[in-house]
Amino acid sequence: MTNQKQLDLLLVNPGSRKQTYQLLGETLAAIEPPIWAGLIATFIRNHGFSVQILDAEAEDLTPEQAAQRISAKNPILTAVVVYGHQPSASTQNMPAAGAICTAVKQTGLGLPTILVGGHVAALPERTLKEEDADWVAGGEGLHTILDLLQALKSDRHDYSKVRGLWYRDGKAMRSNPPAPLIENLEEAMPEMAWDLLPMEKYRAHNWHCFGHPKRQPYAALYTTLGCPFHCSFCCIQAPFKSGEKVLGYQENVNTYRFWSPQSIVAQIDKLVRDYGVRNIKIADEMFVLNQKHVIGICDLLIERGYDLNIWAYARVDTIRGEGMLDKLKRAGFNWLAFGIESGSERVRYNVDKKFNQDKIFKIMEDVRAAGIHVIGNYIFGLPDEDRDCMQATLDLALELNCEFANFYSTMAYPGSALYRQAIQEGWPLPEKWSGYSQHAVDTLPLPTKYLSASEVLRFRDHAFDVYFKSPNYLEMVGQKFGQETAAHVKKMALHKLARMHA
Repeated sequence: MTNQKQLDLLLVNPGSRKQTYQLLGETLAAIEPPIWAGLIATFIRNHGFSVQILDAEAEDLTPEQAAQRISAKNPILTAVVVYGHQPSASTQNMPAAGAICTAVKQTGLGLPTILVGGHVAALPERTLKEEDADWVAGGEGLHTILDLLQALKSDRHDYSKVRGLWYRDGKAMRSNPPAPLIENLEEAMPEMAWDLLPMEKYRAHNWHCFGHPKRQPYAALYTTLGCPFHCSFCCIQAPFKSGEKVLGYQENVNTYRFWSPQSIVAQIDKLVRDYGVRNIKIADEMFVLNQKHVIGICDLLIERGYDLNIWAYARVDTIRGEGMLDKLKRAGFNWLAFGIESGSERVRYNVDKKFNQDKIFKIMEDVRAAGIHVIGNYIFGLPDEDRDCMQATLDLALELNCEFANFYSTMAYPGSALYRQAIQEGWPLPEKWSGYSQHAVDTLPLPTKYLSASEVLRFRDHAFDVYFKSPNYLEMVGQKFGQETAAHVKKMALHKLARMHA
């Protein structure tokens, strides 16, 4: 009887839903497929290596249980992939990622581990210093993992040529020259490795299925990577900056890479055909931006006539071109999320959201006229805000009365311009990475020039309570989605987050 060939790479999606979202994580929050793990798996498989994915989040595994599963698989390399539902969620996943690395180390089996992801790329040296991983990837990680696998499977185990690798040399921290970005996405990783994921376990957000209570099956995918905008609170480019530099981009230029509409819709074909998926998230930081790209995807979906329920991100100033909204709706886009951020034009301008109030109302009106629901995203506690500014934001949210709203407090996420400013100015930051979650017990936002972190957090929780108990909002939800959905929202609003710093 021949021995089974050893697994080359095990990609691990760390699970931290309960710590991150408290009780909201049990039934209301989405369970997202790990997009980056799925893409890395395809990239590595295309180079001839064997790959599996362990989704500790979807399978609700503790770090110790995850370590047991890793040990049983005995891979040549374990990569813990630290991304999240959106770019900011990378940091809040670090406690679970670090705990898995520690649990693997405590097995005593000597299984090699590497950490890769947005937070890791933003703070590679600190991550290597603080965590029990053997290595850290300083960029987007694809070339680093490939080079490292090749080194591990060679006779010499020479890590000096592994691009983007951070490692320990005695007590010193060393790093190799960075790796370039993947330029041809379609050739390198044309789709996610859906066959390696527990597809039956993923579910959509509660609001995504208002009026349509069946939240499974569900999938999320990228159609682009990166974002050309420079919002000070955003950290999306953190894993891409070193690779951009290798390719010769200037520091102030953000890359924005595309898969073709044909490639994207081929993935959706597979999701519909093989997994029965109807609920889909386009996870791009900014999907509605390049008109040719968006219309190309919409036209192909319209041809197929799928009954899809898709949501995606847009900006108030990127909805343009006659007929775009109509095509989005006909293609199955039932929800668009807009970063409205603040009720103060001055505050919006300071974070690169240079549109006036009238523009906001006009776009929201046009989107709803096309039959598309709106998610309004608002941030409290931006650096120049006082209580009047925050109240103006809540007042604007109540006046817009979007079908759903997300209320955030300002965080200086590692990899963002705001984080660099916070370090330079000595502003107080969370003691633990879990404190960067918006919904955790130890959430600690930034203070403003006029308000403490506690005041900002209290107002954020107050705004959530006011909005979702608003009679106008509940009446609108009942009319659009039915009284059963309105009752669900009332029940959701009863959830109170425990807060250490409020």
